Amino acid sequence: LGIQALLIVTITLSPVTAASWSENDVPGEDEYPPLWDLAHENLLDFPVKDNKIVIDAWNYQERLGVYKSLLNSSAKYFSAFGPQNTGNILWGLPLQHGWQFHTGRLADPSGETSCGYEDGDLLCQSVRSWWSCMNYYLSVIPFLGAVEAGLFGQLPFEVEILPPEEQKDDFCYSVADCWSRMPKLMDDWKAFFEVNNYLLSTEHKAASPATFSSLKLDDALGLMWKAHVTSIFYALPRFQDSLKYLSDPEANFAENWANAVDFLGATYFHTDLPTVNKFQAFLPPRILVEGDVPPSISDFSPQQNEVLVSMEALHKANKLTGGLLLKLWQKAMSTEAGRKIGRKLIESLISS
Repeated sequence: LGIQALLIVTITLSPVTAASWSENDVPGEDEYPPLWDLAHENLLDFPVKDNKIVIDAWNYQERLGVYKSLLNSSAKYFSAFGPQNTGNILWGLPLQHGWQFHTGRLADPSGETSCGYEDGDLLCQSVRSWWSCMNYYLSVIPFLGAVEAGLFGQLPFEVEILPPEEQKDDFCYSVADCWSRMPKLMDDWKAFFEVNNYLLSTEHKAASPATFSSLKLDDALGLMWKAHVTSIFYALPRFQDSLKYLSDPEANFAENWANAVDFLGATYFHTDLPTVNKFQAFLPPRILVEGDVPPSISDFSPQQNEVLVSMEALHKANKLTGGLLLKLWQKAMSTEAGRKIGRKLIESLISS
């Protein structure tokens, strides 16, 4: 059951190999996160106060601007993997966040404020939202790691992230603050950007031109997923109490989602724009409520119902084995050859 569930989740959530794109393939507007065109293009578009670039990460559009600046500044790393930056493996982060916004998962789940609702401040991200808090560790932390790694060059100002109204101790707000609180996590994200910069260097390409592209992508994916999984590892215990605001079905889905990331990460999934867009359609299109029992949720597609069933089965199987299922999977995926076998298997299952 566990292995079958694992394969179903793997297939439906994200393929292992990048989708084939030609130079004539241009992404449509609806393939980007909501309000992408309105987000800031680069860091100097954000307001500057007291010689600091000030970012309100609890505003959806500003957090989206953090992602957009990351995508724009890292485009040079991934130009060989798709036109118009579509092959950038960082796309998975803002696209997931856009799905969270679109499905209402960033709004105040307690209902005590109008944060995130159409009749209030639609762009507000609630600190009571489990999804919003978890995403902070997959947006602000990677961003500050990139600042420290020099992705944006020599900035004329320091960067400061505004704190939320509650739970201020659960977050960090500057490069120095994050380094002091969670050095391992910052180091993982910094390493991702630093190694990409090295692999792009003229010296490295000249030394191994034949293997440059494959080595670069495999290395980049490995470092990105290592940092991604570490982010969730840090965030999960901090926001366990936030699950109380969710319905039982939504809280279960949230925990199943976090568990699935460990399995997905072990396989170095490609998280480029076309791949994530294609398979994100299988995720729940709204917040789960009491009475939602997959695979019989009437307003969900059969595939969306199947994903929920499979993710729960995978989580249960991993718990029943005391985490052994994940360890076995990680061992199988620990070499490039192993990952290639897994990719071929999944490709064949998708095509059939």
